[in-house]
Amino acid sequence: MPSTVWATWAGSSRACLMSSIRAHSNTGVIRKALMISTRRSSIATTREFAPDDSFAGVGVYGLERAKMLRGNPTARAVSVLVGPGTGAPDYLTGDGWLPADLDGNRRPPAGSPNYLVGTQDDEGPFGAPSDAINLFKFFVSWGPSPSATLTGPTQLPVAESDSDYPCVPPGSRNCIPQPGTSQRIDILSYRQRPTWRLAYRNLGTHESLVTSQSVEARPGIASMRWYELRRPGDQPLVYQQGTYAPADGVNRWMGSIAQDKKGNMALGYSVSNGTNVFPGIRYTGRLRNDVANQMPQGEGVIVNGGGSQTDPAARWGDYTSMNIDPVDHCRFWYVNEYYQTTSARGWQTRIAAFRLPGCT
Repeated sequence: MPSTVWATWAGSSRACLMSSIRAHSNTGVIRKALMISTRRSSIATTREFAPDDSFAGVGVYGLERAKMLRGNPTARAVSVLVGPGTGAPDYLTGDGWLPADLDGNRRPPAGSPNYLVGTQDDEGPFGAPSDAINLFKFFVSWGPSPSATLTGPTQLPVAESDSDYPCVPPGSRNCIPQPGTSQRIDILSYRQRPTWRLAYRNLGTHESLVTSQSVEARPGIASMRWYELRRPGDQPLVYQQGTYAPADGVNRWMGSIAQDKKGNMALGYSVSNGTNVFPGIRYTGRLRNDVANQMPQGEGVIVNGGGSQTDPAARWGDYTSMNIDPVDHCRFWYVNEYYQTTSARGWQTRIAAFRLPGCT
C-alpha cells in the first residue's frame, strides 16, 4: 500500500450560508513567486448559487497551499465574489472563469498576481457588446490577517466567433450529432467560458497564457478556438489566436491546450459527426516558429470512436485536460473520453502521451 498521507479540507462558500458551490470549479496550482506574499498558494474559481437557485456569481478563492501540502489543519482561504449582486454585468462573469495553472520550472516574476480569464461573445446568451477576453489579476497576502484583491478586467478584443451553437431544440444539451442515433451530445459552448486549462508558462523571453473554447465555425459545425496572451503583467495583448476548423464536416469540441518548454502548442479535443465519425479523440499542434494564428502540424488520431452515446442527458466531457510532463517538459499528456460501442453510459477514458518535433 502507498505510504502517502492524504488530507482533506471543507469550508463554506464565499457567501457563507447565502449561497452554495455547484459545479465547474477550476483549480490553478500557483508557486511561490506568483503571489504578492512569500507563501505558496493555489487558486480556485467556482460558480455559486443562492438558495433560490439563482446565479450568485463567480467565486475566486486563494488557498494556503504550503500548509495544505503538509496536512496542516490551520490552512486558510481567502475569497472574493463577482456577480449580479456586485454590479457586474452578466457577460462579464459569463458562466465562469479560469485561473492560471503553472507549467514548467521557471516561475513568474516576483510580485506577480495570479491571472484569471473569461470570454464574452456578442452572439452569446449574456448580452455582451463585443467579442473579447477579460483578464483579471488576483492578489493574495498570507500575513497575520490574510487578504485578497481582484482587479480588472483588462478587456482584450478578439476576432469574431460564435459560441452559440445550434442545439436541437435551442437551449438544450442536444448539440453534436453522432452516427446511428438521433441522440446528440453536449458542446457547452453556449455557456460562454473558456475550457480547462489556462496554461501559464514563463519562457524566459516572455510570459504566455494559452486557453481554448468551442465555437461554431461553419453552420452546424463545432470547431476549436484558441488564444495565446502575452505580457499579462504590464501590457496584456492577444499575441495570436485562431480557429482550428478543417473543412471535412467533423465537429471538434471540448478541447484543452498547453505548451511545452520550447513554446510548441498542442490542442486536444473530441470529434464526431452524424454519419461516420463516432465520438473519438484527436489533437493538433503548432511549433513555436510556425506561421502565427495557425495550427499547421496536421491532425493526429488518439483513438477512433466505435459507438455513440444514447443517454438522453447528453452530457459530455466536463472537461478534458492537456498537461505537460513535469520531468522532461516536452511530453504532452492528454485525457478525454470516447465510446468504443454504442450504449447509454458506457464511455471509455483514454490517456495519451505524445511529443511535438524539436523538443527533447
